[in-house]
Amino acid sequence: MNFELTEEQKMIQEMARKFAEREIRPVASELDRLHAHPAEICAKMGELGLMGVTIPEEYGGAGMDYICYALAVIEISKACASCGVIMSVCNSLYDFPLYTYGTEEQKQKYLRPVASGKALGCYGLTEASAGSDPAKMLTTAVLKGDEWIINGTKRFITNGNVANYCVLAAVTDRSAGYKGISSFIIDFENTPGFHVGKVEEKLGINASGTAELVFEDARIPAENLLGKPGEGFKQMLTTLDGGRIGIAAQAIGIGRATLQESINYSQTREQFNKPISHFQAIQWKLADMATQLEAAELMVLRAAWLEDNKKPYEKESAMAKLLASDTAMWATVEGVQILGGYGYCKEYPMERHMRDAKITQIYEGTNEIMRLVIARNILKNR
Repeated sequence: MNFELTEEQKMIQEMARKFAEREIRPVASELDRLHAHPAEICAKMGELGLMGVTIPEEYGGAGMDYICYALAVIEISKACASCGVIMSVCNSLYDFPLYTYGTEEQKQKYLRPVASGKALGCYGLTEASAGSDPAKMLTTAVLKGDEWIINGTKRFITNGNVANYCVLAAVTDRSAGYKGISSFIIDFENTPGFHVGKVEEKLGINASGTAELVFEDARIPAENLLGKPGEGFKQMLTTLDGGRIGIAAQAIGIGRATLQESINYSQTREQFNKPISHFQAIQWKLADMATQLEAAELMVLRAAWLEDNKKPYEKESAMAKLLASDTAMWATVEGVQILGGYGYCKEYPMERHMRDAKITQIYEGTNEIMRLVIARNILKNR
């Protein structure tokens, strides 16, 4: 068992850390305050290969492994969780299904622009009535001649208001249940009948757009079916398994930023003529934060290692996402407590970390669903 990172993994970790410290951290609070999409930062992340970390170079990516991807998401998310999730969605929810299930023509036409950072992707799954239960999906796709006609509305789609492309889930055979769901590639700029609906006002990750995708007799070419009809649900499950590693890494990044800012503040804030870091109550909070984050990060890296080595990782990615997100949420609450009144004010980034952390317990599958996935895996052979 070797816990040492490879030279390539160390390199991308250091590169992402330096980029995040130089380009992202100084503007993160302002991006959050203005709810501003970080277009320039996204373009620079693309130039660095961060929008297609695991995608081979022949399709515009960096050709690295999933551990590299997880390490990079952690570093970007330490500076700005919004930038972290934009990166994660492009890598995990758009690039992965295109690369795994797409044809050579689809990869060249629709994967390359996003993996190379010249465009953004998103994943259209959630609906008002279909969150944890995709069988309730109402969006339909009907083949008419050489086109699919799509009708329906997707909700809470990360990158939805800024993306150029989308992997979309829709029902092609209502009578077949889960086996009647198919996946499609949508080129937003060239899809008549599509428009962006409501852009959500959110608690956190405010520099990341979350939007409705509205399809009203929208027409796409027949060849934009991803895989075969009825394979969408299977594709969805594998895509979300990998996506949970990205969100777990995002949560670790938020937690790491929280810990560092808690340490810095506790060493400079004085009460009773000494820094508050001298008090056991504060020391224990910091010790617990550090321990829980270390454990959660090891689970994230193990899940990424399993994916790299083509071993089953559904249970491990769910465990990593569950532990990392719960740890991030708990750590940020403790961080606010350590800073006291300052932690509750926007003068310090701690309140932003707490707002950003909450969503990691919800998207890519709620933590209640994570527990169901874990239980299913540990009980299936008993």
